[in-house]
Amino acid sequence: MTHPPASRNYSEQQAGTLQTGHHLLLPDGKRSAEIQRVDVETDDFGTPAMVLATLTGGGMLRIAAGSAVKIVDEAPDEVVEAAGREDVQATTAADTTPDTAGTPATAPAVVVPPLPAAPPGTSGPSEEDLALIPSAEGTPESVVEAVAEAYPDAVGVLLLTERLAKGINTKSGSCLKDLADLAQELFIIRKDAENALAVADVLNVLPFDGNPGRWASVEAALALSSYICRQLGQEERAAVYEKFLRTPDGMETDPFKARINAKVRQRSLNEPNLYDKEIFRAIDNSNPDAEREWRLLRLESLLVLRAHGGSETIGAPELERRIGNELESVRA
Repeated sequence: MTHPPASRNYSEQQAGTLQTGHHLLLPDGKRSAEIQRVDVETDDFGTPAMVLATLTGGGMLRIAAGSAVKIVDEAPDEVVEAAGREDVQATTAADTTPDTAGTPATAPAVVVPPLPAAPPGTSGPSEEDLALIPSAEGTPESVVEAVAEAYPDAVGVLLLTERLAKGINTKSGSCLKDLADLAQELFIIRKDAENALAVADVLNVLPFDGNPGRWASVEAALALSSYICRQLGQEERAAVYEKFLRTPDGMETDPFKARINAKVRQRSLNEPNLYDKEIFRAIDNSNPDAEREWRLLRLESLLVLRAHGGSETIGAPELERRIGNELESVRA
C-alpha cells in the first residue's frame, strides 16, 4: 500500500462513526473523497454489517462495520472525483483497492437519520422539569387508596387498586403495568383526568433504567399524561412528559449505535402496530370484549406515537382524529 505523504494529517476511527462531510482516505492510500451520505446495511440477524459511504459526485465505498478507517483532517488537493458511475467497494481502508467494474450495489440502501451533535448520557428528570409536575399528597399507596374510595362500585378500578394497595414496588414490571392500566381506566373509561394524572405521575417521575419491559408502562403513562394535559391546555406540563418519554432516544453515547437506534426508532414510528388484524378478527367473530381490549392497545400505540410528535407516515392531525375515534369506540 502506498502511504499518504507525511505532511497530511489524518485520524483513525471506526467506520460506524463516519458522517457527511468527512474526507475519507481511499483504499489506495493516496487519494481521499468527501462523503455525501452514510447508509447502513444489517445482516439477517439485524446486526449492523456494512457501512455504505456515498461519495460526493458519485461512487460508493462499502466498508465492514467494524473496520478502522482514516479521515483526512484537511481536504488535500488530490480529492478524488467520481469516475462516472464507478462503484468503489472496500472492506477496510488498509488492505483493499477500488473496484471500477461498474457494478452497482445489489441491496437498496437504507438512509440513516443524522446523529445528534452531542447525545446526552443517562439522566433522570431534572429538578426544573419535576417542578412542573404537581407533588403527590402522601405515598403512592395513598394515591391508589383515594382512587379506590372514589370508585367503590367500579369493578375495573377495584381489581387494580386491590393489587396495588398491598404495596407499590417500582422495580416490579407487573406493578408498573397495573399503575399504567389504572391511569388508563380512570381517563378512558371514567373520564376522570385528575385522578388519572395523579396515578400516572407515580410512574412519570421514574427515570429510564434500561429495562424495556418496565419502561413500556412508564412510556404508556407519559403518553397518556401528555394527551390529557394538551386537552386541558397545560402545554408546559405536557411538554415535560413528552421530554421524559423521549429520554431513552438520546441515551446511547456510542455514535454508531446511536445512528442504528435512530434508524430503528424511526422505522417503528413509521410502521406502528395498530392491531388492525386482531380488531377485524374480533369484529368478524362478534366478540366485543376482545375488540375493546385490542382497541385499547391501539389507542395506547397512538398516544405514544403522538407524544413522539407523530411520524413520517402519520401526522399530528391524523393522529388526533384516530385517537378521538378510538376513545369514542372504547367508551361506547
